[in-house]
Amino acid sequence: MTFRQVQSARTTHPDIAAALAECRRSFWSVAFFSGAVNILMLAGPLYMLQVYDRVLASRSVPTLIALSVFLVGAYLFQGSLDVIRSRIVVRSAAVLDFRLSRIAHAMVLKAALAGRKAGEAVQPVRDLDQIRAFLTGTGPIAIVDLPWMPFFLALCFLIHPWLGIASLVGAIVLFALTILTERNSREPVRNLALEGALRSTMIESNRRNSESIVAMGMAGALEQRWAGLNERYLAATGRSSDVMGSYGSVSKVVRLLLQSVILGLGAYLVIQNELTAGGMIAASIMMGRALAPIETVIANWRSLVSARQSRQRLSEMLGEAKSATEATQLPKPGRSLDVEQLTVVAPGTETPILREVRFQLRAGEALGVIGPSGAGKTSLVRTLLGLWPPGRGVVRLDGAALDQWDPERLGQYVGFVSQAIDLFEGTVAENISRMAIQPDSEAVVKAARAAGAHDMILRLQQGYDTRIGDSGAILSGGQRQRIALARALYGDPFLIVLDEPQSNLDNDGEIALMQAIRDAKARGSIVLIIAHRPSALAVCEKVLFLSDGLQRAFGPRDEVLQKVLAPPPSPPANVSSLKVVSDSSGGSER
Repeated sequence: MTFRQVQSARTTHPDIAAALAECRRSFWSVAFFSGAVNILMLAGPLYMLQVYDRVLASRSVPTLIALSVFLVGAYLFQGSLDVIRSRIVVRSAAVLDFRLSRIAHAMVLKAALAGRKAGEAVQPVRDLDQIRAFLTGTGPIAIVDLPWMPFFLALCFLIHPWLGIASLVGAIVLFALTILTERNSREPVRNLALEGALRSTMIESNRRNSESIVAMGMAGALEQRWAGLNERYLAATGRSSDVMGSYGSVSKVVRLLLQSVILGLGAYLVIQNELTAGGMIAASIMMGRALAPIETVIANWRSLVSARQSRQRLSEMLGEAKSATEATQLPKPGRSLDVEQLTVVAPGTETPILREVRFQLRAGEALGVIGPSGAGKTSLVRTLLGLWPPGRGVVRLDGAALDQWDPERLGQYVGFVSQAIDLFEGTVAENISRMAIQPDSEAVVKAARAAGAHDMILRLQQGYDTRIGDSGAILSGGQRQRIALARALYGDPFLIVLDEPQSNLDNDGEIALMQAIRDAKARGSIVLIIAHRPSALAVCEKVLFLSDGLQRAFGPRDEVLQKVLAPPPSPPANVSSLKVVSDSSGGSER
């Protein structure tokens, strides 16, 4: 396995291959410095050769001093080059991370929208971290040093053929251990990665839901689940470590044994007057240098295999995602929202959640979407926002299907408040401005005023500059919902979608919400409200009623509500159940 093989273009997505190719170009510099470092490695063996064969024989102190000065200079120069190549490796890994970090982040969002589990969704970032960790370790430098192994083995042959043969046998044995390590470590490393992802997912889920866990006495049950999951993770860690540790220990023993064999064989050759003592020591040092990269590669094999698997996963996930194409920039929508024969299917499934939904809205109109739980209201919202692709049918803004819009640009024209208020670590102003790097203060205050949240924000400790913590931890539910509404109104979007916006609001908050919707309609926005409270429908001109995955009614508010809320007609009387009553004339009537 070489660095080039790690980035094989045959199985690597073009974006990843391009980033790895750029990183590889930097490694040519590493290879150059590695060549110089390996040549300077000869300083030690040459020093020992001269000391044993000349200095001790001649007892020349000036020669010893000169050789020692030369050795110190060579080692200092070698150390400097070693530092330089290590820094090149670190910076190359940073360049790789820079090139792929945004891609990995986008892949996380796409995986989450596609319904992947939390551990699977964040896997691209973990994979990128794994690749970077491997590149910044000692493994790549050892791989670059491997081509110099024949050079040192050849020097051993030049010193004496038998020493060269012994060194070559040792190299073959270590290569065999490397192949065995590859074959036997692949599955344990993969299992360890899977168990580690599940473990991280569970602990993050428990942290996020800590209040419910403690309040409802779930801690004991979750501790048992955690213990079982952690036990499997430890078992996987043990199996992987056993494989890697075993082969690592064997390779170390083999190398130490070979050094002793070289010394013993060298001593025999010295006794036979076929070799000098200096040659014996020099051969031992060069043999150790020849085999050291193989031992280092074996020691880093787990990270190498993990990096290779990470590269494969990144390529597969990128291959599944549609490549982003440069879309023609359309003007800001301002006329209509058309839903044409829409069928909604959750990503990764085939069963329709909604079928044949169709309606039209014009600028300045508000639509209330009602229906029982599980009717598909939130799924409809996800499709209208472009989060889920339509199973069939189409959603159009100003006549253009959603897939004709650049997603980032379309998002600027959309405001959204979800059921789960998703605020971010940062200030109130940053959250309202949709986490802009440099928030527009005037637009932030305007949106807060439009949401009726300005005065509430000013009462916070630092006003708009108050840091709200993870998910708005320092805020109440109503405060989070009003800030989320302000964020939805930021930039005067054309389409505003509110999924149960009243769920955490008090009376004042609800009044502010209704006024914000009226103002948005007056500005020409289309507002869509998923409503459970009848009061939310007061600002809606139209109502859409969903039930059992079907559109049951759509039209003017009062007509739809009268149809939906009208009591069912009484069943016709069962004639056979009526009694027969005799009249005075002897006849009968029913």
